[in-house]
Amino acid sequence: MSEQRKSAIIASPYYPSELYGRNVFTLKDMANALPKSVFASFLRQMRGRQTLDKATSDAVAHAVRIWAMDRGATHFSHWFQPQTDTTAEKHDAFLALKNTSFLGEGVHAIDTFHGSELLQSEPDASSFPSGGMRTTFEARGYTIWDTTSPMFIQPHANGTAVLYIPSVFISYNGDALDEKTVLLRSSEAVSRTACTLLNLLDPAPPGHPCIVNQVFTTLGTEQEFFLVDRALYALRPDLKICGRSLIGNLPPRHQQLEDHYFGKLPSRVLSAISEVELELYKLGVPLKTRHNEVAPAQFEVAPIFEEAVLAVDHNLLTMDAIHKVAHRHKLKALFHEKPFAGINGSGKHCNWSLSTDRGENLLDPTEKPETNYRFLLFLVAVLHAVHKHGGLLRAGISSASNDHRLGANEAPPGIISVFLGEHLTEVLRSIEESRPIKNFSRPEIQTIKLGGRVLDVKVSTLPNIARDLTDRNRTSPFAFTGNKFEFRAVGSKQSPSFPVTLLNTAIASSLSDVAAALREQMGDRPYPTDADKLAVIKKFIVSSKPVCFEGDNYSDSWVVEAEKRGLLNIRNAPDAFEQLQDATNRDMLLQQKVFNDSELQSRYHILHERYAKDVLIEVGTLLSMINTMVLPAAFEYRKSLAETCASLVAIGSKDMPERTILDELAPAITALQRDVTKLEEVSKEVEAIEEASVKSHAACERLLPLMDAIRANADFLEHRVPDKTWAIPKYTELLFTSS
Repeated sequence: MSEQRKSAIIASPYYPSELYGRNVFTLKDMANALPKSVFASFLRQMRGRQTLDKATSDAVAHAVRIWAMDRGATHFSHWFQPQTDTTAEKHDAFLALKNTSFLGEGVHAIDTFHGSELLQSEPDASSFPSGGMRTTFEARGYTIWDTTSPMFIQPHANGTAVLYIPSVFISYNGDALDEKTVLLRSSEAVSRTACTLLNLLDPAPPGHPCIVNQVFTTLGTEQEFFLVDRALYALRPDLKICGRSLIGNLPPRHQQLEDHYFGKLPSRVLSAISEVELELYKLGVPLKTRHNEVAPAQFEVAPIFEEAVLAVDHNLLTMDAIHKVAHRHKLKALFHEKPFAGINGSGKHCNWSLSTDRGENLLDPTEKPETNYRFLLFLVAVLHAVHKHGGLLRAGISSASNDHRLGANEAPPGIISVFLGEHLTEVLRSIEESRPIKNFSRPEIQTIKLGGRVLDVKVSTLPNIARDLTDRNRTSPFAFTGNKFEFRAVGSKQSPSFPVTLLNTAIASSLSDVAAALREQMGDRPYPTDADKLAVIKKFIVSSKPVCFEGDNYSDSWVVEAEKRGLLNIRNAPDAFEQLQDATNRDMLLQQKVFNDSELQSRYHILHERYAKDVLIEVGTLLSMINTMVLPAAFEYRKSLAETCASLVAIGSKDMPERTILDELAPAITALQRDVTKLEEVSKEVEAIEEASVKSHAACERLLPLMDAIRANADFLEHRVPDKTWAIPKYTELLFTSS
């Protein structure tokens, strides 16, 4: 960033609320630009009550073009989410040519944007992942405007901008080729089944509309990432190509002093993140927090909760902004889940809840959750969903990159369980055992005094503080955190769409099960009694009990205990992907109409195919680095030592510590060459496998162990070869030069 630009930012203090949404074409902007009748027609369409007609779409297109061009836009783009964990866009100019030769005026240029261009576009569908639904000669696909997500502009350095139209992406036959279509379907499935249950609990009088007409899934995505010096990053082929270091040793000091977490943000990092926030506020992205994470050079930003589909759009914009702004500050953002071995990796903690169209959080336990039967019914529905479809949720967060993080000391294991906390656990146990609940309303339980459980002390200048209903369990993959669930196992670089889609769909199915059980319990009664509700709550407490765990998910004892409970312990992504073919999961996804059979089969194929490609890319990168960087450095150092030893022998020296080092190098170099040859052979065999699922399993089982063996010897050589000979930047430089 230029000094002039820095000065401009420093000299212009701003209120975030005044910048918020400046680059977004909001409903307020639309209302100001459109006739009232046209705007009302658009609102009815957006809420699913009518089809968007040509007159309305043309009016909206004209209004948004004027708004965008007044802000420097020269092009528009349908912005969509193919199955690549990123976004895609194709820019079209507003420029058009108008032929008025019949008037004697010839051809002249105009700026135009029609409703048909706003509604849909036609990108090439053959070059995006389709899992076999599209072939090379079947190229046609369509992007369709998602009217529930606002349009926005992205300014560029040259003063121009592009109008972005959030869209879905479907095939010529209408099948979903993207992440957003299925997310929208899953949100509707949750709304449909949740409203059914709510209106069963609180039926409207005859002749009156339903009490609740829509339920929204809400989402807040905490985004973790690393920032490293871009010049050093450029010297690491593994970071550039794979996003993670394939070789490298931890420095003597890394995160063991526990001094980086919530520490002072480095000045260059603070400058970059502040600029990220500035850009995102203008895009209507409500970033709320920023802080150092546990590992050196690791950071986190987190937004305020939003409706889930919009929150996913905003998370992808956040990652894009971090990437672009970091580049301007000569930094590189790493979103890989485990860019550096031996220290904490990065996740994308998805905080998920449900809210009605009346603004009520359905997962708010209130002061007395034991008597809040509506909350308890939704709570046990979540428990039932996670217990029944835990394998499916594991599939949603699985990838070649997240495999390196899951089960390590900073991330949940591959066993999907739920943490509820002491209070809610006691509530459920009391219902299960038909006994009174322990008294959690006593003042000493509701507040915290300085001095803890032992010292009865008080500092007069410090007040007592309110205690939350539950403590936090950072080892749990799916933890209740007050009025929401935190799905902590999602990977940092993946789009939240797919894991949230699977979670939504499992919850929708579970809510149907709860509603059916409640109807059965009611019998002929027109509405359920408290006894009916308690009976259903108790039924699901008992059936889902194995998935609830309050202890340390990292412990070996939990692995043993989980097996006794019948919980799945899926240790790698290819095994997790098989859960999409499991009859229970498959039937549920099809029944809720979130996927059709072709879409589900294609997703299964794409995930396996992507895994194998990721591993094979890493193999090729590792082989290149070993053959062109590691072994040449080792050979050069060995030659230098050998020449030194020969010189010492020539002068009759008997004390030669160089000989000891020389003797240590030979076995490591020999083993490295042997394993490289073996990896080259095996990778060719794996590459030749055609079936995607077989290929991914082979890549996992045959290639990863060889890569680990090669890394061990390469890392040994890194400890021995002098810095002047070792050309690859080490962890010491990468982790401690972002400030």
